Amino acid sequence: MTIRVLLADDQALLRGTFRLLIDSCADMEVVGEAADGGQAVAAARAHRPDVVLMDIRMPGTDGLAATAAICEDPDLAGTRVLILTMFETEEYVARALRVGASGFLGKYVTTDALLDGIRTVAGGEALLSPGATRALISRFLTTPAAGPPLAPVERLADLTPREQEVTILAAHGKSNDRIAAELVLSVLTVRTHIQRAMTKLGARDRAQLVVIAYQSGLVRPEPPGL
Repeated sequence: MTIRVLLADDQALLRGTFRLLIDSCADMEVVGEAADGGQAVAAARAHRPDVVLMDIRMPGTDGLAATAAICEDPDLAGTRVLILTMFETEEYVARALRVGASGFLGKYVTTDALLDGIRTVAGGEALLSPGATRALISRFLTTPAAGPPLAPVERLADLTPREQEVTILAAHGKSNDRIAAELVLSVLTVRTHIQRAMTKLGARDRAQLVVIAYQSGLVRPEPPGL
């Protein structure tokens, strides 16, 4: 299946570069472009892409506001947002995850990392590194500024012990391969547990599942410096 990508960046040269790169892949195609956040939301509604490659700093509506609008739209439930920006600050990462982004990359990433990132979020997984992003989630998403919880704490009781276990490991930034090795399970079984946990908790993707794990107290933030 071809991954349909929408490009949202105020720099036409970058959009052109990304279009050439993505369209050169047999499993991807660019279906639209946007120069600001408002255009990105309108284009997402028009094209229903699988992935929106979203810049943060754009004129008018910025990328974070556009991401929130896309992720809140029930008609775009199948669209994932991958943030790609020069401003890879802790607060931007945290805000991007809070509003529903499925991944966050700096514009310095390699070509292969960018294409793999698009494939990762298109597959319903989050682009979360084991170390830095876990620290960001611990630091920011459990603070009062994080906004209302994405799921009531009571819904944790709907998870089986294994689903809770797998969710906890995912919240620590571990990949499906690592979780499978640690629990002596197949990768397919891990994916099934993750998917069931997402469904029960109402998480649109793995990133939201991780946020819910921290907000609900299923996973506790690590002390600063660890």
